[in-house]
Amino acid sequence: MVASPHAEKFAAHLRMLKDRSRRGYDRLGKEAGVSGSSLHRYCSGLSVPADYRVVHAFAKVCGASAEELRELHRLWALADTDRDAPAVPVKDDPEPEPDEPAAPLQASPGPDEPAAGPAQASPSPGPDDVTPPEIAPDETGKPRRSRVPEKWSSRWAVLAAVVAVVLVAGFVWMPDSGTGVTPPAAGDRLLYSRACKSVTMGQHDECVREVQTLLARAKGKLAIDGDFGPETLRRLTAFQVLAGLPATSVADDATKKALYEQKVSMTTWSPAEVAKRVREVFVEDPDTAVAIARCASFLDPLWVLPNTNGSRNWGVFQISDARLRELDGTPLRAFDPEWNIKAAHRLWSARHDFHDWPSCEAALKEKAKS
Repeated sequence: MVASPHAEKFAAHLRMLKDRSRRGYDRLGKEAGVSGSSLHRYCSGLSVPADYRVVHAFAKVCGASAEELRELHRLWALADTDRDAPAVPVKDDPEPEPDEPAAPLQASPGPDEPAAGPAQASPSPGPDDVTPPEIAPDETGKPRRSRVPEKWSSRWAVLAAVVAVVLVAGFVWMPDSGTGVTPPAAGDRLLYSRACKSVTMGQHDECVREVQTLLARAKGKLAIDGDFGPETLRRLTAFQVLAGLPATSVADDATKKALYEQKVSMTTWSPAEVAKRVREVFVEDPDTAVAIARCASFLDPLWVLPNTNGSRNWGVFQISDARLRELDGTPLRAFDPEWNIKAAHRLWSARHDFHDWPSCEAALKEKAKS
């Protein structure tokens, strides 16, 4: 079975970090809070971890830089989207037996179409679908000239003309994605055009760039590069929560409207302000608490991390959906750094340790030993 290209790139990035650390899987696993055999599967491309925190902890113990962590998160998100896609077996199609003609190829049915049964007969071909037979020679022995090619040529000409018209019409509204086509003017609200009907993860075009530009105007911190990756996903999701919209992580109609209205501000605490407040709340162990928060969210109050089961983690201490329900919280409250830090302290108080952040805690303990 063959892993997806995204999974292969993700595994290659993990192997690079592992090789550079010059440590074995068992040792790295102990430091990252995961088994060595699991790390071997991840680095070999045999599986993709369901929880990004495992990846983050592994990368941190390998000494990954901030830029490498961002790239690793991007690769993990892309590999994670391929998790449910069936792997493709690599094998050669067997040649048909010489006494049996090869079965004709049939198109696979779409998701809404029933598959044809083994005894279902194919529709009879129409007169224009039949391949012309060999042309018999005339009475002089010369081959007769067939009129079929002329008929086909005229049909192909008409088809080519129709395709050309469709393409020209499409270029009128398609955004510029490196093809030299000029997008609508800035005042035309590009996101309302047919070209930007859907703006989602993995997209790379001027529609994404427009979303990023509007998020930046709302004081969201992100790169404006036209690439809808994990960074844009996090910022768009945070914007939706702050705007009181469903956190779909997709630029739908309601989100586009809110982006253009510019009534939502994504201004929040700086990392220094977050660290200061964490120390004030976690008076029992301030240094460890700051390290845990930095491991979980880079001290970003609007940090969002999606999980493969559909749940998400929110805010400074990356409090999960399940924990939010227990704490009578919401994603919006989790984005309030004051509430988030105090809620994390409530979780810590249950056992006076950081058991709710196992990967970060394990990484810190191993780092302290070395």
